[in-house]
Order: sequence, then structure tokens, then C-alpha cells
Amino acid sequence: MGILEVKNVNKRFGGLQALGDVNLSIAENTVHAIIGPNGAGKSTLLNCLVGKLIPDTGSVLFDGISVLGRKPHEINQLGISRVFQTPEIFGDLSVLENVMIPCFAKRDGSFRMHAFESVAAEEEIVAKAEQMLKDVRMYEKRGLHAGSLSRGDKRRLEMAMCLVQGPKLLLLDEPTAGMARADTNNTIDLLKEIKASRDITMAIIEHDMHVVFSLADRITVLAQGTPLVEDTPANIKGNPKVREAYLGEAAD
Repeated sequence: MGILEVKNVNKRFGGLQALGDVNLSIAENTVHAIIGPNGAGKSTLLNCLVGKLIPDTGSVLFDGISVLGRKPHEINQLGISRVFQTPEIFGDLSVLENVMIPCFAKRDGSFRMHAFESVAAEEEIVAKAEQMLKDVRMYEKRGLHAGSLSRGDKRRLEMAMCLVQGPKLLLLDEPTAGMARADTNNTIDLLKEIKASRDITMAIIEHDMHVVFSLADRITVLAQGTPLVEDTPANIKGNPKVREAYLGEAAD
């Protein structure tokens, strides 16, 4: 059984069948990519994985626990963090303060910035945030306002905000969207480093096949809300069903 189990998930929006009987198992400590043409149901599935959407039928289990109907802070407490397609950061705060924010989160999801219990607690949180910025190659920019960063750096900052929470599962929604090729390659290298240095599972939704084939251990292809095929990157590349789904070419 995988760390994340999606079982018989269906989701409709009015007359539109967004997801149809989706089954998905993501193995622990792997990188699992979910790909498909526009409208395939990738974002709908991702929103079900983090409890943002509740399927009409089916279940989503993380470490054997249902995520359905849970609030965002409850999802985080389970060990799931999400990097959004458009980075969600606090633009008026410094880079370092952004990474410190998750360290103040309480069990009920609230937080009080700079509510240090002691000088030692403050030093511990600052050191933890600074180390995380070093890990994502952002330490030199720790004093900058987050809103002034480039898109690529905002994405790195959001990753740091997620990783400082110590997640078991990191969900990445198009982590290289809008990036130049050099930034894309840097992001690939960074994600490889993160994977190599932590006991962490990653699920990635991505359109850029260069990113997918560089990172993924397994790939699930969605077409019209239904899993078309799941396989290794090497086998996915030459699969005629995948070619038909993406290009409209007849399968062999």
C-alpha cells in the first residue's frame, strides 16, 4: 500500500465528469508525476488530495487517514504540504520572515508572529529558517522583501516555507510554470537535491515533459478525468495511448 491511496474517486461539476473512477497509489519516498492534456482533471485531482474538494464518491487516504473535508492546517499536520502554481507568499515580509511563519503555527491553524517563548526559542527558529534558505539556495536574499523576488525565487521561497514544516508528502502544482529554461533546470536540480537529502514523497503535476522525465519514478497519465496508463518514464515515452491522448494520433 502506498503512502497516498486514491480509491474509486469520482467528481462532477454539473454535467461535467471531471474525475471518473480514479484509482492511484503513490509509493513512499518516490516522485510520482500526474500528467495529461488540458482539461484532463489534474487540478481537480490535486484539490481532492489536499481536501480542498470532496469527491462525490471514493476515498483519499494519506498514511491510512482520510484527508477529505479537512482544513488546510489539518492537512499540514498530517504531513502534506503543497506548492501552488502561483506562489503563495507574504510579499510585505522579508524572505526570512516568510520561512519563519510556519514555525509559529498552532494546532488550530492560527499563529502569532514573533511570539517567542524565550531568546533560545527565537534563536532556534531563526536558525531553522536560515538553514532552510541555505537548502534552497536563497540564504543571501534572506533580508529582501519577498514581493521583490523573481518568479523563480518566489517558487524557491514557497518550497522553503513548505519544507520547513517537515512534510512527508510534497505536492507540486506546475513547479516550473512560467520559468525560463535555465530556471527550470535549476528547479529540477533543486528538487533532486531535496529528494536525495530527505525522507520525502513528491507528487508533481506538470506540463513540461523535460521536468517530468527528469524527476519522476512513476507517471500517471490522465485523459478526460480517467487514468489512461501508469508506468515508468521510459515506458510512458513510447506508449501509443499517451501519444493519442496528447496529439490526437491514432493508437497502434
